[in-house]
Amino acid sequence: MNVVVCGKVIPASTVIIEIDPSSKRMQRKGVPHELDPAAASAVEEGLRLAEKHGGTVVLVTMGTSDATIGIRNALAMGVTSAVHILDDAVAGSDTLGTAKLLAAAIKKLEYDLVLCATESSDSYSGIVHGQIAQLLGLPALTFAKEVAVEAGKITIKRQSESGFDLVEANLPALVACSSGINEPRYPQLKGIMAAKKKEIKVYTAADLGLSPDQVGEMGAREKVLTIGRPAMRQAGKAVTDEGEGGKQIADFLAEIKVI
Repeated sequence: MNVVVCGKVIPASTVIIEIDPSSKRMQRKGVPHELDPAAASAVEEGLRLAEKHGGTVVLVTMGTSDATIGIRNALAMGVTSAVHILDDAVAGSDTLGTAKLLAAAIKKLEYDLVLCATESSDSYSGIVHGQIAQLLGLPALTFAKEVAVEAGKITIKRQSESGFDLVEANLPALVACSSGINEPRYPQLKGIMAAKKKEIKVYTAADLGLSPDQVGEMGAREKVLTIGRPAMRQAGKAVTDEGEGGKQIADFLAEIKVI
């Protein structure tokens, strides 16, 4: 089976995130990047399915040229090839613009299954996978803790408040993997060397048939109006229990309208 993994490459966890005051966007250029740990789990799940059933695993991502190191990490894990949407015109894309770009890239590939993380570790929107499924006309199976494929169907254990639900769909389909679905493998030296020879296709928005008014800041329906730091936390109130500590706490909670 052929698996496509939508995986985000994000600023490394060691980076202090800075916001550009003029664009009101996270500064991504010129900082170290890594494959999002949530995306690594989706990559691992795709590799396990391909190893069991045969086929390929292709990573699809978008980002600046700094994203290459994260892409190479996925290739070193065992991904067959990658697609990198690289275009200054897509900067400032909202979730829908991002989904349009990823869906357009996926349409250029042969696939039976699309895997995504439930949410990325830098923005936590948690809605891009649903938008991709809608654009591709695929059933979306979300919050997957286990994935199984058999006889042209996919079954997942969907995490819920009361436990797990078994959800089934015919392939092709899209699955959003929950964190902790697996333990991603570490690239070995052989994989790292092989990754240098694997193909990374690069597309612009125009290559994918998308105009400037559909993606990027121009096409974004979501706008950041202001940015700023949160207000400083006020000092807490210490209660000395001299027999009426409970009453003092109750009075305080009533004062701040918690009770």
